[in-house]
Amino acid sequence: MHWFSWVGDEADEDTGMWVVEPNVSETGAPFAGIIHLDSSLRAAHLIGVCGEAFVPKTVTPHNSLDLFYSFYVNKFVDHHSFEIAF
Repeated sequence: MHWFSWVGDEADEDTGMWVVEPNVSETGAPFAGIIHLDSSLRAAHLIGVCGEAFVPKTVTPHNSLDLFYSFYVNKFVDHHSFEIAF
């Protein structure tokens, strides 16, 4: 599991979604750990925050966590996420 921290004290005004950024070490390596499955409620659907720039065509599901500096937590992906992510 990769660890993330909230950006700001409230959800984004335009999207209504919370913004998170990965926790990284001084060398830029992401903080990751192993957790027991009983500790996980559900997976999060993350959308890269790109601002007003175009998203490069080189972005794939495999490299998107490495290419963006912050992410929206998509609470609109399904009913359960909407209820949990408020």
